[in-house]
Amino acid sequence: MRFINRQPGAGGRWLLALLPLILLVAVYAVASSLRLAENPDDKLLPGASSMVEAMRQLAFTEDERTGDVLLWSDTAASLQRLLLGIGVAAVVSLCLGIAAGTFPLLGATLSPLLAVVSMIPPLAILPILFIVFGLDELSKVMLIVIGITPVLARDLEQRAREIPRETFVKAQTLGANSWTVVLRVVLPVLLARLFVSLQLMLGAAWLFLISAEAISATSGLGYRIFLVRRYMSMDIILPYVAWITLLAWAMDQGLKRLHRRIFPWSEGGGS
Repeated sequence: MRFINRQPGAGGRWLLALLPLILLVAVYAVASSLRLAENPDDKLLPGASSMVEAMRQLAFTEDERTGDVLLWSDTAASLQRLLLGIGVAAVVSLCLGIAAGTFPLLGATLSPLLAVVSMIPPLAILPILFIVFGLDELSKVMLIVIGITPVLARDLEQRAREIPRETFVKAQTLGANSWTVVLRVVLPVLLARLFVSLQLMLGAAWLFLISAEAISATSGLGYRIFLVRRYMSMDIILPYVAWITLLAWAMDQGLKRLHRRIFPWSEGGGS
């Protein structure tokens, strides 16, 4: 059997998925052991015991100054900002994608505009957002919205343009007006695509969130990472990065399962 045709079994699939993580942990453990053997006070590659102790305090001990359990309060603050930003971006991009991809008159204006706006580096306008929206929650949410909405909208616009024109003709022949075509033909297709697009944009959304929290915040996962970096507290930074990765992975899997459940008919539903 040719290599290109070989498929892993259920157990083999899990093993192959975990293999890079196992190798990464093994390499880190060896490197950490070598550095700590030379210098027990080394902070660059802390041992597992120091990271576990640091996370135990952050996850189960109340902060003396605020009375909060820092890991969970940081997580709640970050997820609130992230989910709000993604939710607003999803609604706005869906409306823009339908308008630009379905109605030629609107697309003539919106399509070039989205193409230009999507080229603006969102982090470059972060100071403008702080000036316009202040240093509170709104500016952080708006960075996520502005950062991912144009790309999402362009992707949905392209998906709308891929719908065969014959489908629109058939719907109108059966008596459907413009809004009926949008609701019954275009919207289901773009909603299915939206879940996939959000999966692809999760990394960017987290990037914008962490960047905003690093500059102006008093809570959040990004705030905590950049707060402790001045002390070179890698025993906190590395577990926080791992926790963010785990949260992003869980969100990705949640979107994938929702996509399969709600849109089983959609092509690529198992992606």
